[in-house]
Amino acid sequence: MMAKVLVQGGRVIDPPSGRDGVLDVLIERGRIADVQPSIPANGAKVIEARGMVVVPGLVDLHTHLRQPGQEEKETIATGCLAAVRGGFTTLCAMPNTEPPVDHRGVVDSVRQEAARVGLATVWPIGAVTKARQGRELTDFGELFDAGCVALSDDGSPVTDSLLMRRALEYAKLFDRPLIQHAEDPTLAAGGVMHEGLVSTTLGLRGIPGEAESVLVARDLALAELTGGWVHVAHLSSAASVALIRAAKQRGVRVTCEVTPHHLALTHEAVGTFETSAKVNPPLRSEEDRLALLEGLRDGTIDCIATDHAPHATWEKDVDFDSAPFGISGLETALSVCVDVLVAPGHLSWSRLIEKLSTNPARIAGIGGGTLRVGAEADIALIDPEQRWTVDPQRFASKGRCSPFAGRTLPGVVTRVLRHGVEVVG
Repeated sequence: MMAKVLVQGGRVIDPPSGRDGVLDVLIERGRIADVQPSIPANGAKVIEARGMVVVPGLVDLHTHLRQPGQEEKETIATGCLAAVRGGFTTLCAMPNTEPPVDHRGVVDSVRQEAARVGLATVWPIGAVTKARQGRELTDFGELFDAGCVALSDDGSPVTDSLLMRRALEYAKLFDRPLIQHAEDPTLAAGGVMHEGLVSTTLGLRGIPGEAESVLVARDLALAELTGGWVHVAHLSSAASVALIRAAKQRGVRVTCEVTPHHLALTHEAVGTFETSAKVNPPLRSEEDRLALLEGLRDGTIDCIATDHAPHATWEKDVDFDSAPFGISGLETALSVCVDVLVAPGHLSWSRLIEKLSTNPARIAGIGGGTLRVGAEADIALIDPEQRWTVDPQRFASKGRCSPFAGRTLPGVVTRVLRHGVEVVG
């Protein structure tokens, strides 16, 4: 039988219940048994949490674990270790693996390996089209039945409008979202960073914000037509935020996410061809960044997702044009958000946890995101005052590329419990 655990004296923040105060959290049999001031230990193992922020384990709606097929970049084991070090107890894993997650066998293998590793809960996201080639829909029923929480061809958009319409209609039967990588490939073709003054100065081919917003506008129209649910991944442009805000006001079923790096950085971070700032969608202008902040504040943007996209060091240590898009984000996400959102007063701690835990769990349709009595005891303890300097060479992730390298950030995850068992501490 699992021992009782008492997390004592921390600032407990639980957005669904509205709790935000100094409380104790009692855990029995892997679940939250009580949340009150001054719960007697009565033989429970005590975790001292004074001075800590105690929150539901973070939930990442957009992670690339690379396994199967790209284990030189990341494995489920290394990705899950990176996750719990960053306070994440649940990951939704994208399907652009080799082979892609487009049938039950791959879903089963991902879930079995995650269960064997036992660090974080991994929910696969299945592919919308077979082999992610954008031509023929996968068997949605099989994928959802196998345990997928959503479908996406992430890394590639579904560009065929009729196919996207049918996909939204099909997914609507299961009340699940389609996660769209919103990028018009003809507008983005050959681009390696945001189209603007920096790209012109560096002589690099740019990707305009319209490459995103054009496809967002189409998908919103199709969601409105079908009543289906579209979730826009890694939002990056002011125009996209405005389109989604207006669509929500009309009652269109749309949710969306933003990454910490799009909230913290602009295309200026590319500097002198820094491949650590090469991401897709690209880091955009200050105007776009401020629009993303406002969209997060007013609720247009539902959640924050890492888009953790690790690559081997040798892949990124090349010229800017040749380097792949993507950075490792699981271990820096929380601290970047504290630095960029909480410290300047854009979001309270409660709103931040809502965006990093409660809302992504709701969109994925899974447990988690709460410390209510009866919920699984997935908990992160955070020292909000402690600061650390980002050193990618010390990451648990195999991907050692981060635009935040050398940056000193607030907020250190000190302990993590998954199902009541300590996995970091």
